[in-house]
Amino acid sequence: MSAPSEIPVTIRDFKASDQSACRSLYVDGLVGGKNADNDTAMDIDDIQPAYMRPGSHCWVGEADDGKVVAMIGVQHHDAGVGEIRRLRVDPNYRRRGIGMALVETAVRFCREQNYLKVCLDTFMEHEAAIQLFEKFGFRHNRTRRVGVKDMVDFYLDLYAGGPASVPTPDHPTPT
Repeated sequence: MSAPSEIPVTIRDFKASDQSACRSLYVDGLVGGKNADNDTAMDIDDIQPAYMRPGSHCWVGEADDGKVVAMIGVQHHDAGVGEIRRLRVDPNYRRRGIGMALVETAVRFCREQNYLKVCLDTFMEHEAAIQLFEKFGFRHNRTRRVGVKDMVDFYLDLYAGGPASVPTPDHPTPT
């Protein structure tokens, strides 16, 4: 699947050869340079079995030069629920619509899987990510303390319809 031409990457399915690039994106995006207290990162160490199975998936954003500069995954653990995980965009490629295209891809996948709800969490420090999720109509569920940081849990109710299209600055998702 290709992303719209206005973003400087192609969104495509993860391949085993992307493992190292995804691991680097993950590590580079860690808040404070280390895993959260509640995160083993086992999925990042072996993406193929963690994401490339029925009900789950992983995508990467590939630049014109072939470099993997972004990633996102969806994991299916609970009936009717997809969990968005590991959204990362290389700092040199941010603010170009790549994160929006990745989230759109993940939400579309969840709709195709007939999930009723999409959930995700992120640290408060990821303000741009929080704003992006809110544009898609994700709702704050709770804030919890993980170690010394606040983690924010969000959900998107697909059963009630949720946003059917991608929000844009000119046409934000109604709340």
